[in-house]
Amino acid sequence: MAAPDNSPSEIKSRLLTWFHQAARDLPWRRTTDPYKILLSEFMLQQTQVDTVIPYYHKFLEEFPTILDLAKATQSSVLRAWEGLGYYARARNLHRAAQEISERFQGMVPDRIEDMSSLPGFGPYTTAAVLSIAYNQNFAVLDGNVIRVLCRLFLIQDDVTQPRVRRRLQDLATELLQQGNAGDYNQAVMELGATVCRPKVQECQQCPLASCCLAYQSGDPASLPFKGPKKKRPHYPMAVGVVWHNSKILIARRPEDGLLGGLWEFPAGRQERGETLQNCCIRSVREETGVEVDLKSRFKTVKHAFTHFSVTMHAFSCEYLGGRARPILCTDARWVNLKELAEYPFSRANRRLVDALHPTSGTRPH
Repeated sequence: MAAPDNSPSEIKSRLLTWFHQAARDLPWRRTTDPYKILLSEFMLQQTQVDTVIPYYHKFLEEFPTILDLAKATQSSVLRAWEGLGYYARARNLHRAAQEISERFQGMVPDRIEDMSSLPGFGPYTTAAVLSIAYNQNFAVLDGNVIRVLCRLFLIQDDVTQPRVRRRLQDLATELLQQGNAGDYNQAVMELGATVCRPKVQECQQCPLASCCLAYQSGDPASLPFKGPKKKRPHYPMAVGVVWHNSKILIARRPEDGLLGGLWEFPAGRQERGETLQNCCIRSVREETGVEVDLKSRFKTVKHAFTHFSVTMHAFSCEYLGGRARPILCTDARWVNLKELAEYPFSRANRRLVDALHPTSGTRPH
């Protein structure tokens, strides 16, 4: 068998020809507006394309320009983002829009020094926006690109290691189509998303099959190699759905932590030797200063985050005393049931909100 031709020129030629014929028709590929392109890049981080598309359209309806986004409140931005998860993306996007408005007169910067100084613009996002919006010669390196490169060049080292990432970045830069960087970057990411996938490879349909060392070896599915994962810890939590004069107590999470800026029902992790009931009473007190009496178990919700998972045991509680105030939160307030729709909640807390709207219109007891 002849050695595969995986020279940069051959790879670039095959990949771009395939991309121009097979690329998916995605809304952010129909525009040259840098704002719409950077919005898509923020949304696509760790989120599937099919999930992103309706959120992308909805977000642009509410914030059609970067100046509209810059002028918006963080709460309205988080509400529009609700359900996409990884809310630091939304907070960074909002802060970046504000800086673009203030520092660059509302124009998305086209210099790497300027763009990389914006909140949320790491190496990948900066390279993606500069190449796709401005066709500048910066190579992207995301999960799809890493998978394609490891298989193409039979790289069997642990891709979580910094030296291997540097090697992959150098390869990506070497392969970059000078003068056509935007299309090339999108092409290699598209190949990883639709053909050279993690568990199912469509090698017979791949334009690079004859160039691919892993395909020639007969085991492309084994790449990329990653070292063993750490076991993800699990935490039981108690949540207080506190009622007082037909209103419900909600608290706003600190902006610099997990789910920052979102609202929630007061909650806390169960401590060793503590009952869930006592955990609920303690957590409401520590977060908001309110004393409660538990009435009944309301609902149980399981949720997985990137590095840990939780089981949230929600209790319906009656107010006993204390002034609601921010202690371990940044705001605490009483709202009626209908007003809950106006506040941004995490996906897990939104499930509790939805459970408060039974068909009978009554609250849980």
